[in-house]
Amino acid sequence: MTTVPEQKNAPTRRQLRNVRLASGIGSTIEWYLSFAYISAAGLIFSKQYFGALGPDALIVSLGSVAASFIASPLGSIIAGHFGDRYGRKATLIGTLAVMGIASLGMGLLPTYAEIGMAAPILLVVLRFVQGLSTGGEWGGAALMAVEYAPAKKRGFYGVFSQVGTPAGFVLATGSFFIVQALTTAEQFDAFGWRIPFFISVALVLVGLKIRTSIEETPAFAEVKKDHSEARIPLKEAFNGYTLHMALGAGAFMANILAGLLLIGYFLPYTTTGLKMDAGPVLLILMFASLIWIASTFWGGVLADRIGAKKAMMYGYILIGAWAIPMFVLIDSRSLVNFAIAVFVLAVGLGVSYGPQSSLFAALFPPRVRYTAASLPYAVGGILGGGFAPAIAEELLQTTGTSLAIAVYVMVFMALSIGCLFAIRNRHLQGFNARHYSEAEAAVSPAL
Repeated sequence: MTTVPEQKNAPTRRQLRNVRLASGIGSTIEWYLSFAYISAAGLIFSKQYFGALGPDALIVSLGSVAASFIASPLGSIIAGHFGDRYGRKATLIGTLAVMGIASLGMGLLPTYAEIGMAAPILLVVLRFVQGLSTGGEWGGAALMAVEYAPAKKRGFYGVFSQVGTPAGFVLATGSFFIVQALTTAEQFDAFGWRIPFFISVALVLVGLKIRTSIEETPAFAEVKKDHSEARIPLKEAFNGYTLHMALGAGAFMANILAGLLLIGYFLPYTTTGLKMDAGPVLLILMFASLIWIASTFWGGVLADRIGAKKAMMYGYILIGAWAIPMFVLIDSRSLVNFAIAVFVLAVGLGVSYGPQSSLFAALFPPRVRYTAASLPYAVGGILGGGFAPAIAEELLQTTGTSLAIAVYVMVFMALSIGCLFAIRNRHLQGFNARHYSEAEAAVSPAL
């Protein structure tokens, strides 16, 4: 690999701290809201917004969760355009503001009993708007951290846009748990469920204050200085980097699949299917998310030491090798075995998730990086995670054994590892020399 010069005029320690906070808070709010919506879809929305549908109310309510996934690619295109044309900072302020508006709208939205069919329609619209923000949020948050990071810590800094998934799950689950504990069932149905959405608005305001205090990233500032902004970032991204975007999406889809099984499928699988007690299961899943956070930082550190692709591969190998033993342990109906199963999975998730920001940023030059990095994240999320819980349940019902789900996981791990190998091969064939100028390479993380 060609050695490149270090960044000049390095940011101050305070600036770097604010950058880490600015990157992490948006991702955390994004996933906090997503999990809050999922929780409310099962507990409240099916009754208060979709209740008129009768027996299909719960299915439709849970199905409305997908509106965010559908909107995410469009959001990545819109935010990517503005992020590559006008800057990371302004775009990230915009995505966070949109997220806050959607949150406030969900918290204030009248029920079906109050405004009729307008209630579920507006709820789905707000979920779609949330997805637009989500699609643009991750790419900008990842680049904000990585493009500011010291040369040898880009993997570590990229972690701060990654920990939002498990952190959001812990916060959302914890907030609903606390509100339910402090209110009666009637109070929770009447107003308590709205409190977690109002909390997210407060978090958004804190995030906006932090994001307005930071400067534009050094990489995009250089692009602006040279007047080399992409005129149509989406067009340029597809003209020069279609294959790399496809490989990036493929490299991510296994991680989101395993992650959504952990936070979106194992609870109903164990409580409804295996008749395990929901309280201890939920507590174990929350501890698994804390392990996921810790191992995500580990993954970022490994990316700086051995390379982002190799670190991700190690995580996927662990998940793939663990898939069958994991379901054997879970199916034993032992809480201890369940804890072992999901704790090991959480380690693999973090190691494969932590390096993603630095890897995606390395694939594309700064002038189209926001657009080209955001789309694989959104598309990979749909391919790997959008339907993962439903596919897992269908496999279980069709085959009668959870080992079918284990094979499903192993197949996706193999596919993502293959995509990572392909990225590595193209890098060794001279990827940096063909597509990066020396100045761009200086602010790009190593593959």
